[in-house]
Amino acid sequence: MEIRFDRALKHAFLLAALLLVHAPSVALQPVSDADPSGGQHDFDWEIGTWKTELRRLKSPLSGSDEWVEYAGTSVVRQVLDGRANLVELRVEGPAGRIEGASLRLYNPHTEQWNLNYASARNGTLSHPVYGGFRNGRGEFYGQEDFDGRAVLVRFVISQITRDSARFEQAFSDDGGRTWEANWIAIDTRVMESD
Repeated sequence: MEIRFDRALKHAFLLAALLLVHAPSVALQPVSDADPSGGQHDFDWEIGTWKTELRRLKSPLSGSDEWVEYAGTSVVRQVLDGRANLVELRVEGPAGRIEGASLRLYNPHTEQWNLNYASARNGTLSHPVYGGFRNGRGEFYGQEDFDGRAVLVRFVISQITRDSARFEQAFSDDGGRTWEANWIAIDTRVMESD
């Protein structure tokens, strides 16, 4: 039990160090007098329905490079008067089906978002990742339990245009020195028909 506590404490310190090292890259722009909402509207571009092409690493942190592919939709809605949004993900492929929801909440005091993913498969809520957008790129960091061990999580939103974006999740089991991508999604906006 003492060994597990020591290991958990070590991982907590590594996560804190990682967040401090990356804090400048995930910090939001300061709130200006012209925009009292700060980064509250960072995800406004994503509201709507998206076609999702997803690749998932079958066995993360195992040395495997076998990926499985899924296709489906993501629907993003504003909630709480725009202070949060809810993403509903539904994709399927030869490896099965993934259904989940992500609640993204904006904290105006810290000027950061926290992203919380819930899996419909097993009814679990992941640990949140925290961060924000800078120069058109979103970076979010946290810690997750994976196969009985604590790992660092990095979630990046990049290549953002009006009609497409790239999402990548990566794990690190060495305190953030190296990262292994395990979830890559490309979303393309579904245009409403007239």
